[in-house]
Amino acid sequence: MPLRSLFLDLNAYFASCEQLMHPELRGRPIAVVPMLADTTCCIAVSYPAKKFGVKTGTRVSDARRMCPGLILITGRHEDYIRIHHEIIAAVDTVIPVHKVCSIDEMECRLLGREREPDRAMEIAHRVKLAIRRRVARGADCLTCSIGLAPNRVLAKVATDMRKPDGLVCIRQEELPHRLTELVLQDMPGIGPRMEIRLNDRGIRTMADLIDRTVPELVQAFGSIEGEYWWHWLRGNELERRESRTKSIGHQHVLPPAQRNLHDARAILIRLLHKAVARLRQNGYLSPTLCVFVRCMNEGPGGRWGGKSSWERKLSLGVPTDDTLEFVDALAKAWREAEAALSAARLLMVGVTLVDLVPVIGTTLPLFTPARPRQRLGAVMDKVNSMFGKGTLYPASMHSAKDSAPVRIAFHCIPDLDLPA
Repeated sequence: MPLRSLFLDLNAYFASCEQLMHPELRGRPIAVVPMLADTTCCIAVSYPAKKFGVKTGTRVSDARRMCPGLILITGRHEDYIRIHHEIIAAVDTVIPVHKVCSIDEMECRLLGREREPDRAMEIAHRVKLAIRRRVARGADCLTCSIGLAPNRVLAKVATDMRKPDGLVCIRQEELPHRLTELVLQDMPGIGPRMEIRLNDRGIRTMADLIDRTVPELVQAFGSIEGEYWWHWLRGNELERRESRTKSIGHQHVLPPAQRNLHDARAILIRLLHKAVARLRQNGYLSPTLCVFVRCMNEGPGGRWGGKSSWERKLSLGVPTDDTLEFVDALAKAWREAEAALSAARLLMVGVTLVDLVPVIGTTLPLFTPARPRQRLGAVMDKVNSMFGKGTLYPASMHSAKDSAPVRIAFHCIPDLDLPA
């Protein structure tokens, strides 16, 4: 069975972008953070910092202790998205990008003679060179690891086998025995909780995983995912069924100066403004708004306990994409939040629109006061697209109009053209 997939994983991407834009940071231990506060976590770490044990998710106060010379950089997500598109364009000069998997991962499909190992390796080297020349302008601070394999899953696994700047090819004739040198959590999608589940069913090593039959794996995983894994480990190409969007939302960690009820409310409306604009852009309606406020506990250092201090699920009755209707629903619920959170130490807020339905095929009521306001939402999007984000917005978010900037979520690349 030939090679089918070339998978590219950019190394320490956010940190590498910062070093690309700021040459004085190259070769130094840096960590990209959402804000300059000891209570937050590192969202990207350069390789010099990783040598001290600092990694993504490390608390900033711990990272400072582990690496005394650590340089903290507040993330500039718009720049990371811009460079991401430059990288895609560079890769496209060598081989078409088949699928963008995340901000720092993409897959290219190998066709015809490209599937021959020597040819595939040559293409991979050319991809690395294109990124270095076209994006990094010859600098060695923006590197990638590339995996070649008979399917996307194993190609992704191969990218982690040699970092940074690696190139690993897993051939069909090496499967599945070459995978026995790995551990369960080297497989994408098998995290700590899934590993515990597999361990409880007698699967503790990759050899155990490989030896199980399809029915045994379906039972171990508790879903058809087990059947997928049986095929992937043997080099077979089996794609998961694509699922439609089920929710749209945003959340934001409040900076220390905004950890109060007044600013939290304004930032929630700012997040809601963005979420409903995305709802319209993607062609969906929603009848339900979920809102939450999380607080810091009173433990040592004010560490966050991870539980919602206040949350509500608000039903609007009928599916809508009317920004002001969602704002009204939030305003009514916020009175309760103010009473419940009057003495709380706020940390994070978030909104999620759920139970989405496509606009196409949905029958909306003809005679309702909300219809003109729904048209107002489309006008607001058009004005913001023409004259810039923040030109037109609900007055209740005025004090937070510059808060909650663009953030890159896991497997989700924000659209810089979004009019909110």
